[in-house]
Amino acid sequence: MPQIKIYQEDEIPSPSLRIWQVFSSNPFAVLGLWLVICLLLLTVFGPLIAPYTAEQQDTQALLLPPSWDPAGTVEHFLGTDDLGRDIFSRLLHGAHLTFGMALWIVISALSVGLVIGSLSGMMKGIKSSILGHLLDALLSIPSMLLAILVVAVMGPGLENIFWAVGLALTPQFVRSTHLAVREESQKEYVKAAILDGANPLQIFWFVIMPNVWETIIVQTTLAISVAILDIAALGFLGLGAQAPSPEWGAMIAQGLDNLLTAPWTVTIPGATILVSVLSINLVGDGLRTALAPR
Repeated sequence: MPQIKIYQEDEIPSPSLRIWQVFSSNPFAVLGLWLVICLLLLTVFGPLIAPYTAEQQDTQALLLPPSWDPAGTVEHFLGTDDLGRDIFSRLLHGAHLTFGMALWIVISALSVGLVIGSLSGMMKGIKSSILGHLLDALLSIPSMLLAILVVAVMGPGLENIFWAVGLALTPQFVRSTHLAVREESQKEYVKAAILDGANPLQIFWFVIMPNVWETIIVQTTLAISVAILDIAALGFLGLGAQAPSPEWGAMIAQGLDNLLTAPWTVTIPGATILVSVLSINLVGDGLRTALAPR
């Protein structure tokens, strides 16, 4: 005979389950999450599922419109460029150059910024003040302008883009981590842990960091969209990926000469960048709402 419960107990969800419930209640955030998952899959498996190579040319299909146009064909679903290269295949091959590289840049900038920001946040006195003013000076320069300055010194190329955009994004992670750690270290529960006899390492990792991860996660999602735009912008300006690279920003630059006669060579890569940035921002906005204290 099953046990009869006289008193109904309220089920209290775990913090991670509560975050997911709030996040999944936002349909735009869920849509952005699915788009991000698709972008990740295309970044990893894009070159494998692409029907053509990135540089393969078809001289019989120059500036072929997309398949939904009466003059288009299914063989070239999104049309071709002025050299007969399949745009759909080039987008798949370029996913790891734009979206994938943005992920690696943000992970590297996050690692460096987390270490420096945590150390500076735990410091006190003149050293912390000097670092704070230095970060304010660096953050006064837009990340795009700082990346252009670095590329101008190091030269164009995908390898230099990694360092340029990474150096431009690192101060943002340092600053956000520094402020979050400094704010949390002034709260009463940290002082209680100090009075309890916890050493600085225990206070940092077990007391402060669990309350800082929320800020870092939101900052990371926003930084990915900034990195995508910076990589595409540098490729468009000719300072990043060089022709015939299928990087999305470089594809827009290569299609500008045919903007009036073949607008799909510019609009389709531009729409891909727009969808990527929009999906990241939707996920970041959903995480910000889900992680907000109630």
